[in-house]
Amino acid sequence: MIQGRTEGYDLETVPNLKPPAGPEALEHMNLLQGEFWRKVPAYREIDEATFLDHLWQYRHSVKTPKELTDTVQDLVSASFLEDLQAGFYRAPMNVRVSPYVMALIDWTNPYDDPIRTQFIPLASRLLPDHPKLTLDSLHEQEDSPVPGMTHRYADKALFLPTSVCPVYCRFCTRSYAIGGDTDVVEKAELATDPKRWQQAFAYIASHPELQDIVISGGDTYQLPAKSLKKIGDALLDIPNVRRMRFASKGVAILPSKILTDHAWVDALCSVVQRGRSMGKDVVLHTHFNSPNEITWITEKAMRRLFERGVTVRNQSVLIRGVNDDKETMRLLVRRLGYLNAHPYYVYLHDMVKGVEDLRTTVQTAIDIEKFVRGCTAGYNTPTFVCDAPGGGGKRDVHSYDYYDRENGIAVYSAPGVKPNQWFLYFDPLTQLEPQARRRWTDPANHRAMIEAALAQAKRCDAFDLRPVSFASANTEIR
Repeated sequence: MIQGRTEGYDLETVPNLKPPAGPEALEHMNLLQGEFWRKVPAYREIDEATFLDHLWQYRHSVKTPKELTDTVQDLVSASFLEDLQAGFYRAPMNVRVSPYVMALIDWTNPYDDPIRTQFIPLASRLLPDHPKLTLDSLHEQEDSPVPGMTHRYADKALFLPTSVCPVYCRFCTRSYAIGGDTDVVEKAELATDPKRWQQAFAYIASHPELQDIVISGGDTYQLPAKSLKKIGDALLDIPNVRRMRFASKGVAILPSKILTDHAWVDALCSVVQRGRSMGKDVVLHTHFNSPNEITWITEKAMRRLFERGVTVRNQSVLIRGVNDDKETMRLLVRRLGYLNAHPYYVYLHDMVKGVEDLRTTVQTAIDIEKFVRGCTAGYNTPTFVCDAPGGGGKRDVHSYDYYDRENGIAVYSAPGVKPNQWFLYFDPLTQLEPQARRRWTDPANHRAMIEAALAQAKRCDAFDLRPVSFASANTEIR
């Protein structure tokens, strides 16, 4: 019981006074402190100044099985090292992991660690792909009028000026293009040549309806400061551009760059401030997936951006074994809000090949969203979305026209993006009942299951949408 008086108020006389919350309600404020990297053999002698140097982080990023072995040394077993080596050669993405990320992995339990799960593939954890998966599940290339640009929404375009990242996420939706070629994927080209940037700028200028531009890749963290400013200023100079978002996972996996790469931060802030002087909104979108990614270094980096007037929003991906339980997602959302990184979206894992072990069901997203909503202020509560396979754009996970939970088929429509079309999301087979999994083993059943789901969607929908070809289904539904 609280006794006494506080600022002139007698707390004992306040009716129905709620007691203060317990320490579990403040867990989001308990960030990892100290020189936590020293537990990794390769970093035991690394002082704070060196570890925070972004150039040192880049130079010592892990890219091969040997580099990983040399880094963790005797922290893991020989069988684990064999498992990851096999995983490296079966992954659709290159592997590149910063020392910061390596230091956050619990190497006493690497198989279940949420950060290892995101970046380091293990052959033993890989699952067969769902038969309807593709590399470019969102059909970005089909909506690309010039290299390195996707124009899908009426007033927004996606500009991809780089194909490299400070780390490579196993679950990347652009595994068709990002990073170098792998043993299983030959990458498509993006607008990495500055000459191609001009084509993109010309296209944007010729389409006055385009007011919102997302600059991604790859990762804008990898753009030199001069290039970042050049792109930002060029877009601000286009009269119809009103909003701009620089997308980078960097704050999550290499926050020290914000503290030590002064030229890059100055370039970003210059574009933000110039935009504000022109009445245009320029923000930074980042990508945290696990509350374990957030440390005292993150807090310091976010404070630097906040003090300089940079608005930061976060987009997470719902990943099995990383954040697909209610308490973890609630902690992540609260921790982001504590840092002034406003939770914006939580995406259903895209239907890309090679990472079936990471996907969850639509129902999982619905259940977690219901739990999270109300745990903090509305503006710090993310929207859970399905980026509809086939190019339908982002749909609220609840907004399906029909959801066949038994066979794992969610049907979405997108009348404001691509009218008169259906878009299908397929739950991972391993999370279906055995009889449903057996149906998917026979291709002859696929058409019947999909047609049945589409027929139900038409009955539930007020409009008679025409079913169209769905590339990810590898079959045409008429």
